[in-house]
Amino acid sequence: MARPISARTALCGVILHPAGHTRSPAMHNAAFEALGIDARYLAFDVAPADLAAAIAGARALGIRQLAVSIPHKQAVMEHLDAVEETARLIGAVNTITRDGERLVGANTDWSGAVRALERERKLAGAHAVVLGAGGTARAVVFGLRERGARVSVLNRSVDRARALAAELGAERAGPLDDLAATPCDVLVNTTSVGLRDPDASAVPAAALPRGALVMDVVYDPPRTRLLRDAAAAGCTTVAGKWMLVEQAAEQLRLWTGQEPPLERMAEAFDRAGTAQQGSEEAT
Repeated sequence: MARPISARTALCGVILHPAGHTRSPAMHNAAFEALGIDARYLAFDVAPADLAAAIAGARALGIRQLAVSIPHKQAVMEHLDAVEETARLIGAVNTITRDGERLVGANTDWSGAVRALERERKLAGAHAVVLGAGGTARAVVFGLRERGARVSVLNRSVDRARALAAELGAERAGPLDDLAATPCDVLVNTTSVGLRDPDASAVPAAALPRGALVMDVVYDPPRTRLLRDAAAAGCTTVAGKWMLVEQAAEQLRLWTGQEPPLERMAEAFDRAGTAQQGSEEAT
């Protein structure tokens, strides 16, 4: 049973827009309960025009930690007292932690991605292909390079793929339809193709590399068309939820120094999805 809220209860949360489908509160509150931490985690719907005011409010209210999601991961950096070097290299912040009177930005997306992939295999020396060139792609490319993978970036806009590759040290860049001709042991989709659409995929089934490890950062639906096609092609698959769970766990480590209860967080993630689906069906 959750602790009663008191004046000593720490406040944490996530800022994003829109906020209707985030599962972060379910994961973090489950972790707080399991670890006996007197804290509550809420979702705050913050429009881009209100971002500066939201960060000022977080300062005034003494919020201990904020996750940062779309569309604020880059814009929030100018409102912080410090940004850790890794987040600065990636060019995005997804975590703000209070350090005394300072708000410090960090990025746990990269470690969440590699930890999710490392549930299945080591990444050193692997040929990895990242689909997309947005903020999530930047974190994934950084993480793969940190783990010693050889990375290619494929994107609908080739210029963006080339710019990302040059900045973060990927070896190759090209259009999405280059996948069949690109060495690939690990494939990560960071585009939104397939989000809440069970029949859409960024990759034609025939282009999937046989026997590769395939992760889709899209988590709704939990088994995207890409993952279903990959399994049929003999690939090992990693659901998008594991990147979210692992990056949330790293956020908890940053704030508390404690080891997060991963399985409890994953179960809470699943329950939140079931509850959202039931709510949508009732409307």
